[in-house]
This record gives sequence, C-alpha cells and structure tokens, in this order.
Amino acid sequence: MPGPRDDPRVSTKRNRAITLMSLGHACVDVYQGAVAALVPYFVAERAYSHAAASGVVLAASLLSSVVQPLFGALTDRWAMPWLLPLSALTGGAGVALSGVMDSYALTLAVVAVSGIGVAAYHPEAARAARDAAHGSHTAMGWFSLGGNVGFALAPLLVAAVVATGGLGASPLLVVPAVVGAALCAAAVRSAGGRGAVAGQGVGAGPDDWASFLRLSGAIVCRSVVFVGLSAFVSLYIRQRTGGDDVAGTAALCVLYAGGAVGTVAGGRLADRYGRLAVVRHAYVLTVLAVAGVVLVPGPALYLFVALASAGLYVPFSLHITLGQDYLPGRTGTASGVTLGLTVSVGGLAAPVIGALADATSLRTALVPLIVLPALGRLLLCGLREPAQPGQGAPTPGSSGGRPRAKSV
Repeated sequence: MPGPRDDPRVSTKRNRAITLMSLGHACVDVYQGAVAALVPYFVAERAYSHAAASGVVLAASLLSSVVQPLFGALTDRWAMPWLLPLSALTGGAGVALSGVMDSYALTLAVVAVSGIGVAAYHPEAARAARDAAHGSHTAMGWFSLGGNVGFALAPLLVAAVVATGGLGASPLLVVPAVVGAALCAAAVRSAGGRGAVAGQGVGAGPDDWASFLRLSGAIVCRSVVFVGLSAFVSLYIRQRTGGDDVAGTAALCVLYAGGAVGTVAGGRLADRYGRLAVVRHAYVLTVLAVAGVVLVPGPALYLFVALASAGLYVPFSLHITLGQDYLPGRTGTASGVTLGLTVSVGGLAAPVIGALADATSLRTALVPLIVLPALGRLLLCGLREPAQPGQGAPTPGSSGGRPRAKSV
C-alpha cells in the first residue's frame, strides 16, 4: 500500500506549500542582506565612520542571531503560524525606515527591530516547512534555496531603490515584506494551517543533546568559513589574479550561484544516500576546495570558489533537519540554533580574520579556513542518523541511508 508521500494529492499539496514557503523565505531573507548593502549609502550620505557603519550591521545580525533560539523555544510550546506573515512585515518595516531616521540611535533601533522580525520568522518557518515537506529532503532544499536567493538578491534591490532615489527612497524596500507576508499566509492556508502541538516535535524519542551539540559545532566551523569567504573572496581574487572590481564581483557571484545549486543538490542526494553521508562528504570537499582557493594561483581560483560554494551549501538544509531530529521535542529550538546562533558565531569571526590580514596578509589570514571544515568533519564522526518523522530509530550498524523520496 503506498505511503502518504506516494499519494499524488499529498505530493501536489506539499509542492504548493513548499513553493509558497520558499518564495516567502526569499522575501524575508532579502532583509538579511539588505542591511549590509545599505552600509555604503550610510557612509556616503550621512558620513558614518566605518565603525559606525559596522554598528548598524551588528545591530541587525547579532541581535537577530542571539534571539532566534528564544523564538525557537516559544514555538516549541505553541504553534504560531500567524508569526510568519507578522515577522515578514516586521523585518521589512525596520529596513524600510532605516533610511529616513534622523539620528544614528533611531537608525540602530529600527534596524534592530528588523533583525528581530527576521529572527522570529526562521524557527517557525523551518518547522512549518519540515511539516509540509512530509519527510522529503529535496523539499527542504527548495525551502532553504529561497532564503539563499533572497540574500543574494538584496544588493541588487538596494541598488535599484537607493542608488536612484537616495536613502529617502528606502520606504520602497518594504515591498518584498508585503509580498512575503501574503505568500506566508497563503502557505499556511495551503498546508491546512497545520502546526505541531505544543510540546511535540517532528519525530519521536528522547532529545539527543550530545549529538545536537556536536552537529552545532560543525555548523559553526562551516559558518566561519562561509563568512570569511563572503567577506574577503572578492578582494582576495583581485589580489591573486591582478583583476579589477569586476573580477572580484564575479568571484562573489560564483560563491552565491554555486550555493543555489548546492542547496537543491544536497536535498536530492540526501533523499538517495542519507543525510550524514552527504554532509560528511561535503565537509571533505570544502577542505580540498578552500585549500585550492588559498594555494592555487590564476584563473583556476574560480573553479575552487565554485567547489567551495558547493561544499558549503550542500549540507545547509540537512543541518536544519538533522538538528530537528536530534531534538524531536524541541524542533523550534533546534531550528533557532542551526539557523541563528551558530551563524552569529561565524559573523563574529570576520573581524578576527580581518585583523589577521592587517597584521600579515589576506592569504595568510585565509589559511585557517582550510582547517575548520576538517575540524567540522571530525565532530561529525560517530554521529548516527536520527529517527525521522514516521520512522523508527535506525538499526545498529545502519548507514543512515533511506529509500529515495519523490522530489518536489
């Protein structure tokens, strides 16, 4: 007898809900990238110092990352699908107001509000997406892809609005938030308004905190590498190839474009071979790729940037579902940590990399990024595939593989 994922009606409903949630995710995560994209305009129009501009970015990213697990804990107790459209609007409103505030303190305040909106969105969205995905890792890959696309599109959106109309045009940046709120509301309706009952999670069995903490440590290693490359790969490529700004921008585009492919590929590979096997191989690929970025000269650097992007993004959505399954009774908390807190640690490492580059060279400063994914791979040793919704615990000696699920 076919299971629920083999039912065409269930598959169609899942596809519709995941598509809406992925598009909504893109609209919300525009505001994760928009704050950094606004920095040059704050410097140019308001004469902010670099330290003051960095404070704006920190007000959004650090606060968002720290409070995200708190929202996760709340969603563990109560299903709050209404939080999705509300948080989308909050995230957009803060960024939209940042360009028309007449003081630095007010600018920090509204940007912080935007960060809180983004933080409120992710734990409930990740849990709702997992529920709508019916166990399909490919579906979760599409959901994660939406966020990556939104982040990558943020600089283009800011340039289109602010470069033409100045900071005074920033209220127009609220448009993606309005669209995202509508998409989130439609996704909730499409999924039947379902939410986990308070105190229950996506899986069954006790919380495995030891495995979850080891997984979180590996995600921190991944986050530091990603943030380090995102911040400095453009400048590094120009130094190593003798190219201009276009060469550096092209490298950054390769890093983000490869991520779009890697996120979807990770879900498909996990449906076929199992999550942990795919994540472990991705970390090994990242070691080799980052080594190539640091050590190989010339145009071949672009190939290694693309490989590094794949290695970093393939496990992205799998980290989320693994964390949820290691803490089946606290899936909101798991989502908040894997999507928020671990990312903030990566962000805090960027100034350290910059300081090391100032003291030595940018190439020397990037060398530790080779070691970190290797450390992450070591942390993953000994972890076992956790039970998933509708499945029992894996049998001893199992590889963690599972039958291939239908794709979105």
